[in-house]
Amino acid sequence: MVKITFMGAGSTVFCKNVLGDSMMSEALHDAEIALYDIDAERLEDSYLLITTLNKNINENRATVKKYLGVEERKDALRNADFVVNAIQVGLYDPCTIIDFEIPKKYGLRQTIGDTLGIGGIFRGLRTIHVMKQFAADMEEVCPNAWLLNYTNPMAILTGYMQRYTNVKTIGLCHSVQVCSHWLLKDLGMEDKMEGRYETIAGINHMGWLLDIRDKDGNDLYPEIKRRAKEKNATTKHGDMVRYDYIDKFGYYCTESSEHNAEYNYLYIKENRPELIEKFNIPLDEYPRRCEKQIAKWAAQREELMAGGNVTHVRSREYASRIMEAIVTDVPYKIGGNVINNGLISNLPANACVEVACMVDKSGIHPTFAGELPPQCAAMNMTNINVQLLTIAAAHEMSMEHVYHAAMLDPHTGSQLSTDEIVALCDELKAAHEAAGYPIF
Repeated sequence: MVKITFMGAGSTVFCKNVLGDSMMSEALHDAEIALYDIDAERLEDSYLLITTLNKNINENRATVKKYLGVEERKDALRNADFVVNAIQVGLYDPCTIIDFEIPKKYGLRQTIGDTLGIGGIFRGLRTIHVMKQFAADMEEVCPNAWLLNYTNPMAILTGYMQRYTNVKTIGLCHSVQVCSHWLLKDLGMEDKMEGRYETIAGINHMGWLLDIRDKDGNDLYPEIKRRAKEKNATTKHGDMVRYDYIDKFGYYCTESSEHNAEYNYLYIKENRPELIEKFNIPLDEYPRRCEKQIAKWAAQREELMAGGNVTHVRSREYASRIMEAIVTDVPYKIGGNVINNGLISNLPANACVEVACMVDKSGIHPTFAGELPPQCAAMNMTNINVQLLTIAAAHEMSMEHVYHAAMLDPHTGSQLSTDEIVALCDELKAAHEAAGYPIF
């Protein structure tokens, strides 16, 4: 029997997707499922949902158990074959609020703040502090388990785990699977979806759609470029930054415009507010999303339970497909986050990159992607610099490297002086420690 441990099971909707997918797999439907969280109420919500789902779609073939708090963490992990990580250290309140409100005092505005920028740096540091403990437990009680990491900042967390622990780790995101689907749909090219094939490589949230062709092998990029440029010139819409990428850099990338607006120094400029309007950039987007999600959670909980009529349709998430491929030895292709080691030849060997990987019983096997277009590699490097320095800061427990990461972050460095950045980092560190979420 396969054992699947879900860390951060209080992420109820995502927990439902991953474990519901697993219940719909012949290879996984009789798994032992361990739900782990430190929030008793949210853990109970997820336990009720998953046990109901197990009854409704799986004839109670899975065994579902719940584990609460640090004291029960090792028991949750013990003898696991797969560990799904979906934790959010510090939640919206207090930590996301801290990550957004303190930088505002310095004139620094963000959109999402979970992957790069000053918010991504501190989210990464406080999460690594916890994941070090996960790693120690996994090395002791489930040394052969695969860690399937979904928590952001993806490249920072996955890169740390792969370089500095003995835990077999793969980083997984949702954006690779849906990148070209939503692009073609948004541009009115739905007729080109069926049978299309593509190549994506780069880093998490900035993987480049390097090639896209229809089922007959025709290059779709010329028409994509024409339509994207026309739409940006004539319509206000939600993907203007990435469409500007297509026009100026030649390629589309995997994650949304609200994310990519803060991954560089091109779109959010304190002295150029007209750019915010021109590219329709939603400042403070992530806090708004969090507040809306919190406000509707009670209603959503009732909707999910639906009087006990919970059901599920298998999602696009990679987790169950990876577990299935390893258990059955039937190969499956994913987009995964791994240490580069030459896979993308013009990015650093120790960077965490996102490339195509094949999965089978022997594990997860990254594939060679070659050289990125130089402008794409250069844009990735501005992010990789921050990721590597944040990992170094966590490994060495060095505030100096925290300062370095923030100074070299494109958005932070373009807005603040070196002295302001040091002061900001010190204030953020103190605020997170006071809230009970240290970065070291």
